[in-house]
Amino acid sequence: MSIASLVVSRAGADEAPIIANLMQLYIHDFSELWFDREVEGELGPDGRYSGYPGLGTYWTDPAREAWLFRIKDLPVGFALVNDVAHARAPIDRAVAEFFVVRKHRRRGVGIAAAHALFGTTWGVWEAAVVRRNAGALAFWRQAADSYPGVRDIVEEDHDDAMWNGAVLRFRVG
Repeated sequence: MSIASLVVSRAGADEAPIIANLMQLYIHDFSELWFDREVEGELGPDGRYSGYPGLGTYWTDPAREAWLFRIKDLPVGFALVNDVAHARAPIDRAVAEFFVVRKHRRRGVGIAAAHALFGTTWGVWEAAVVRRNAGALAFWRQAADSYPGVRDIVEEDHDDAMWNGAVLRFRVG
């Protein structure tokens, strides 16, 4: 499958179940980073993760957007975008969550999807990465560095009440 057939589109409320299903895979991937936490990343008695608190707000709050990534009309990932900063610097958009299914990773799908997102809104973007997710930090560095028109890239390391990990901020446009 080619990234040329990648479609990144805003997810409507009728597509919320697709993102909820993909969220199970996302949480599964993330669970290995939560090995020292008692609750996060544990399956419930029904064999499912508890889900993502506030997922429904991505279809009711105008500052929040859910995006689906598809190849040949099949879902291959999603992004949740909002305006909540992890650092004290002002931003316009933040990538709250970003996920590509394993089959399509390291094939350019993630970078192409991130670039499609950047093209939706000019301004200051932020991607915050939890400390243990070194692969994601490398991904966001590459996504920002390779997008035409990105400037003013700032990377900060945070270990405070707001965030524990890297915060990458950059201006698009």
